[in-house]
Amino acid sequence: MLIDSTTLERAADTLRTWALDEDMKAKVMADPNLAPMATRVARRYTAGLTIDDALDLLADNTGRGHRGSIECVGESVRDADVAVRETEQFIELARRIADSDQNATLSFDLSHVGSAVSPELGLANVTRIAQAARDAGTSVMISAEGSDRTDLVLDLYERLSMDFPETGITLQARLHRTPEDLERVKRRPGPVRVVKGAFLEPESVAFPRGTQPMVDAYTSIAGDLVRAGHRVNLATHDPDLVSSLRRELGDDLRGEHVEFEMLQGLGTELLDGLHAEGYATREYIVYGPEWWLYVLNRIAEHPERALTALADLNRVHG
Repeated sequence: MLIDSTTLERAADTLRTWALDEDMKAKVMADPNLAPMATRVARRYTAGLTIDDALDLLADNTGRGHRGSIECVGESVRDADVAVRETEQFIELARRIADSDQNATLSFDLSHVGSAVSPELGLANVTRIAQAARDAGTSVMISAEGSDRTDLVLDLYERLSMDFPETGITLQARLHRTPEDLERVKRRPGPVRVVKGAFLEPESVAFPRGTQPMVDAYTSIAGDLVRAGHRVNLATHDPDLVSSLRRELGDDLRGEHVEFEMLQGLGTELLDGLHAEGYATREYIVYGPEWWLYVLNRIAEHPERALTALADLNRVHG
């Protein structure tokens, strides 16, 4: 039976709703039968639970020729003490990266380290992380969040980048507001990561995923950054979008300021192929126990991945 696009999109919206369902998450992870099954599904998209797991995968990816970015995955934190503890995790990650003689940027949501508690707490914590990253010879990349937090994210990014201009920021091509945001962030020298945008947003706010207007928006934003010589991470696993970018931008994509970035477990062959052709590439590694929101959003991006999840449940080792 063929599944039409409307059904797939409804399935994706269901998965995104589950991703935000804290009660469902608690019940699944507390169930001795369901928790191991859910963890097997998550393993495709995460390095494991610890920094050691992440650094082991970083070494493997470096051997394949890719640069690295690492996130200790987490969700919106609404407790100041928890935000400080999560901040310490990223500071330790920066130290461990330095000790490993490897190199990777640190990526995370500002709400993971306190911005949902208060902007000032978020700024204080991200400043500590940015300093630890600089001391380790690397930098931080701030991730995108839902459109209701975009102003907060950009405000804190600008304040942080005054002292840490190497800081990167993520823009979502789907959002109607992004062309204006692009002009704002181009005033700072840090890299801009361009993503489609995975959050559940109304059409009044964002183009629907999988539509030509979304592709056109992504291509326009990417072209603006590439042609301006601004550092840019083209973060997509979509082979059709990659082909469109290559047709549109040609050898400009081989500039030192450009790289393709893909998430662990997604687009692996495509990323390896781009590296083999001489493009700069980066793979994004995620680790840690708080993977529920992240993994369900990854499956929601392509609901067909639910079949892969069923297959993963049948793996003897996971």
